[in-house]
Amino acid sequence: MTIKAQIGNAELLKLNKTAFFCSRQIPASTVLKCYDWAIAQREVGTCVISGFHSTIEKDVLHYLLKGKQPIIVVLARGLKQEIEPVFKKPIDEGRLLIVAPFGADIKRVTSKTAQIRNMMMVELANEITVGYASKDGQLEKLLSNSKKAIQYIVQQ
Repeated sequence: MTIKAQIGNAELLKLNKTAFFCSRQIPASTVLKCYDWAIAQREVGTCVISGFHSTIEKDVLHYLLKGKQPIIVVLARGLKQEIEPVFKKPIDEGRLLIVAPFGADIKRVTSKTAQIRNMMMVELANEITVGYASKDGQLEKLLSNSKKAIQYIVQQ
């Protein structure tokens, strides 16, 4: 899968990367465990790659941005004309890379573009961490084909 657009430090792609996935529907008992995982990754400096699209993924990004470790954001659309303000400082510090498998003509996230984004994340990552995967959901189907090491924060 090809990166069609990027902004930030492309050298981050050479690092060992842990993909973080979490279904949109997540049991309340799992939420704090995902936050604890994010804080632990921040403290050890793990390069985390994610779409940071679901609510929990956005929360994980919030915790990661407070650290100094590298982060790769994979979009399920093309890059916007302007970078979100929260990303400016980490990009300037060289610890953030935003990539997209789509050109600027793809402006909206759909289930198809999210699926392509998730496949790119699996391809780019060295290992995968799952906050929660809904039974028989798209995420579970995607990961069932992966040969990479998968760690579940909460065993399903």
